[in-house]
Amino acid sequence: MKSSSPVPIESAQLDATFAALADPTRRAILSRLALGEASVMELAEPFAISQPAISKHIKVLERAGLISRGRDAQRRPCRIDARALAEADTWLERYRRLWEGNYRRLDALLDELKSS
Repeated sequence: MKSSSPVPIESAQLDATFAALADPTRRAILSRLALGEASVMELAEPFAISQPAISKHIKVLERAGLISRGRDAQRRPCRIDARALAEADTWLERYRRLWEGNYRRLDALLDELKSS
């Protein structure tokens, strides 16, 4: 049965993941969250941009499924959610294996040419 959506769900998820990762500020936010949860204000500290701008970056990361926000009294800490990154890694792994195979064949050809 064909999907009515023109883009498969996994492709839409990958698109959102890679679009979110394309921005250096969002990658820095993810790096910080890899150390542990943090509030929006804590995440904004190292950047020379406004808190609303950080909030927009956080929303992009949240929509991409890369982070989630909890509730701790009045605090809403952000935390990394590795599932979307794992899906991207799985997708990239296929290409990593392809290129490794190509490099192994090239190495074998170069070794063969050297010994000729």
